[in-house]
Amino acid sequence: MHKLPVIAQIGDPILRSKAKPVNKISDPTIIKLIDSSIATATANLGVGIAAPQISQPYRLFIVASHPSDRYPQAPTMTPTAMINPRILSHGEQVVKDWEGCLSVPNIRGLVPRYQEIEVEYTTRQGETSQQILTDFVARIFQHELDHLDGIIFTDRITDPADLYTEAEYRQLISSKERH
Repeated sequence: MHKLPVIAQIGDPILRSKAKPVNKISDPTIIKLIDSSIATATANLGVGIAAPQISQPYRLFIVASHPSDRYPQAPTMTPTAMINPRILSHGEQVVKDWEGCLSVPNIRGLVPRYQEIEVEYTTRQGETSQQILTDFVARIFQHELDHLDGIIFTDRITDPADLYTEAEYRQLISSKERH
């Protein structure tokens, strides 16, 4: 297996840049990017990763929801490449819930996101897919889409008291599980 790409960390200019559309999905560079993105998300136990996070300026991300100690209620889905993704519409309800980011280590926050979104993206096979996403998977999609526009989850925090260290987050979650 090839060496996994390094994950760009907060402060890296690529995380604040607008990604460019993918014009040719069959391009070997794009196929390799999809494969390395999936491998990187999986190796880092991420539920998603956007191309800019591995220093590639393309409108492409992976959604790979799975339960973990950070997100025990997450649904399990096959890692899915979403190319040139966009939100077509969204529901009225906005919900605050926990997010973290592989590019912002050791920080968690309560981020407001739409609970339901209708999305469109191109699949790895070059087909257009439209879906309605809800709850955690909708949250992942919105988080990763932000990366394509140079937005980091901490930019979406509406109250500074909603930012926590990883240790504080884990303590809060474990005390909730005990009650």
